[in-house]
Amino acid sequence: MGKRLTQIATRTGDDGTTGLGDNTRVPKAHLRVHAMGDVDELNSHIGVLLCEELPADARELLIDIQHQLFNLGGELSIPGFELLKEEAVTALDAALAHHNAQLPRLQEFILPAGNRAAAQAHVCRTVARRAERALVALGAQESVRDAPRQYLNRLSDLMFVLARVFNRMNGGDDVYWKSERLKRSEPGSS
Repeated sequence: MGKRLTQIATRTGDDGTTGLGDNTRVPKAHLRVHAMGDVDELNSHIGVLLCEELPADARELLIDIQHQLFNLGGELSIPGFELLKEEAVTALDAALAHHNAQLPRLQEFILPAGNRAAAQAHVCRTVARRAERALVALGAQESVRDAPRQYLNRLSDLMFVLARVFNRMNGGDDVYWKSERLKRSEPGSS
């Protein structure tokens, strides 16, 4: 990016458009702007998650993810530009394998609940999925590299896994869905 903002209230968006990093202007309802906004919202939710007491390795991981999401937002703001590297997707794969290895296998669906850190990680997961959908929609209209979409897909999976890790920080557990189907199949149920 050639210049940094020195003035926040520019009033240039009063007409319903916003400027991209390549100096073009697009409507604020443009699919690219939606994707940028969802990535920004996700980054903000991760900032809220970082306010919680977290294991040091998870904290470092989330801080790196914030930087990668800023790269992704920058890439989205400059059509045709690459800021998010393939290595970022590989790093999420490694984090997923590391954190998932310490968890028991899931026997049932879990609710997006538990302690505050876990609940906030679930919020991050759902916003990551929305950002991914926005990127897919943009990719149906314009050329978008694979790495950003893959990054958001892996990130939503990682946030699910981290929610499970966070629920176990102080001896807790996942909050399981009380499935009607499972109730009916339990011994002694009618």
